[in-house]
Amino acid sequence: MGLMSGTSADGLDAVLVAVEPRGYKGGRPFLELLEHFHSPYPVDLRHAVLRAAGNQSSPGELCILQRRLGEHHARTARELADRSGKTPHMASLHGQTVQHRPEAGATLQLADPYLLVEALGCPVVWDLRRRDMALGGQGAPLVPLTELWLRGQAEPWIALNLGGIANATVWDGVEVRAWDLGPGMSLLDLAAQRWMGLPYDPEGGRATGRVHGEMLERWLANPYFHLPLPKSTGREVFGAEWLEGRISCLEALPVADRLVTLAAFSAEAVALGLRGLCPEGTPLMLSGGGAQHRRLRQELQERLPGLRLEDDADFPPGAREAVSWALLGAASALGVPGNLPEVTGASRPAVLGSWAFPG
Repeated sequence: MGLMSGTSADGLDAVLVAVEPRGYKGGRPFLELLEHFHSPYPVDLRHAVLRAAGNQSSPGELCILQRRLGEHHARTARELADRSGKTPHMASLHGQTVQHRPEAGATLQLADPYLLVEALGCPVVWDLRRRDMALGGQGAPLVPLTELWLRGQAEPWIALNLGGIANATVWDGVEVRAWDLGPGMSLLDLAAQRWMGLPYDPEGGRATGRVHGEMLERWLANPYFHLPLPKSTGREVFGAEWLEGRISCLEALPVADRLVTLAAFSAEAVALGLRGLCPEGTPLMLSGGGAQHRRLRQELQERLPGLRLEDDADFPPGAREAVSWALLGAASALGVPGNLPEVTGASRPAVLGSWAFPG
């Protein structure tokens, strides 16, 4: 079982995956997605996660939030097992990222593996990022290796995940590169909450205004976009604090203009990183909530005309990263390294995660 809750903080995706242990040697361990279940966070839990990500939670609140997230994960995992009639041999737990500080070698994902062990009765691997950080890496992204396992290396491709933070894995036929590009849906979702009273703007239906280029140009001066690889980021950089610092300028615009300018910002952040990396016609495969945002897709296509935008149809929406986490967990059980040092900046490959066992 793989359990993933991403930077969009909208809930938990859980999957059951069949893995061929001998397949890791040949780079193709994935056999089949058996089940997928999405469990949204209750409104109050999502607000608590966003408060923590915005540096607004006390240590006591973080302590309680870890327990609450652990309970949500345990209930979801048990429900998936009951629905499917299958008992997993092991579970791989990502947890909810509330802080990611690679410049300080620190990251924090909240959940409780012991509650998950008790709910499932199987071993649980968790905290997969910090081993890479102990070796000088960013602790992210970790999915590029699983993308290679899932997609193969026959032809160039780009996998773009438009979650809260946009991240890409690029296979150009020779080498793999991967990093966090910048905001995906984080700012757009916060804007929808503030100005529409909704958790997000369904399909980007209200982002119909005019892009304000001078505002966009100022935002693109953010130092993160000019850092060399490896690099990773989170809501600490592109979250509530970022939006608050630009409220007065944004609120001088009609709501439709605010939303479309934020969509253009996410699209240009992606385009800045991806231009010129792959041959013309390379598929740009979209996953994550942002893949459903019509205006964001339009802005991407206009900025990356040489790439072929496609929906990632291999898995149901939301399932891919949970599948990746299941594969990384199984790799850990087999003693197979789960990081790519050329991507994260770690000094060497390493077996990732800590284990909690029943009994």
